[in-house]
Amino acid sequence: MDQTAAANVQPAKSAKRRRFAPYRKNWSGYMFLVPAAALFVLFLWVPIIKGVVYSFYDIDFVNGNTYVGFDNYKTVFNDSEVGVSVKNTLYYMALCLLIGFWVPILFAIAISEIRRFQGIFRVAAYLPNVIPVVVLYGLWRWIYDPVGPINAFLGKLGADQILFMTDTRWSMVSLVIMETWQQFGSGMLIYLAAVLSIPKDWYEAAEIDGAGIWARVRHITLPSIKGLIMLMLIMQLIATSQGYQSQLAMLDGGPLNATLTYGLKIVKYAFTRLDYGVASAMGVLMFLVLGGLAVVQFRMQNRGGN
Repeated sequence: MDQTAAANVQPAKSAKRRRFAPYRKNWSGYMFLVPAAALFVLFLWVPIIKGVVYSFYDIDFVNGNTYVGFDNYKTVFNDSEVGVSVKNTLYYMALCLLIGFWVPILFAIAISEIRRFQGIFRVAAYLPNVIPVVVLYGLWRWIYDPVGPINAFLGKLGADQILFMTDTRWSMVSLVIMETWQQFGSGMLIYLAAVLSIPKDWYEAAEIDGAGIWARVRHITLPSIKGLIMLMLIMQLIATSQGYQSQLAMLDGGPLNATLTYGLKIVKYAFTRLDYGVASAMGVLMFLVLGGLAVVQFRMQNRGGN
């Protein structure tokens, strides 16, 4: 019996060695991943875990933290401005979808149809992305000023002046237009790469059959990049749900909380009121929502890969 058991152990050990042989062979390569993995854990997962823990505490860096249970979450749900910020965030996401989502797609398709000087148009479309945000905000404050170029042009046409920064009907729309102008270049390059990867034979065959530009775009281009469009849609929803930078820098949530987004409300709780517990609770709630969107994105990405 002992000899039989020993004989069975040897194949098991050899099979285990074969299983881990690739890892032992490439152990030096895996060591290069350790610093990146350590930074990933230190600056991503540790703050996430601490944020969850802090959401149950009254944070006081002088006298020490006090456990308060779900009081921070109750504060979030009882704050009327949080409800306003959620509505504004959904409105902001809808505007970014209606105004900004289709711009890079249209530019990518238009540039792909250009036969000459295509590189110049690519660079020109991407240039707004490299403008520093400080310069960007100063530029658009001047553009939106009551005596700025837009209102000066409207005045020549005899139209009424538009108060982009102080009118609650225009404030969020103005920010979305500004961000669309700045950021569409990066998305355009992604779509352009996808469009240019479509076999040219398909377009040549369509042209031989007499298909025009719109017919080629409708029946070849858009169906070919449909998976990428859906993926970029989910990514934009995740990104815009966290938006607060332009709302803070340009209007600080005004006028009359018209641009107070959920992300900006978190910033105000944390750095204006210094209530890090409530801010952490709001962050946890956002994390749960965005986690659901990330799961949807992951499943769509796997479906597209299959």
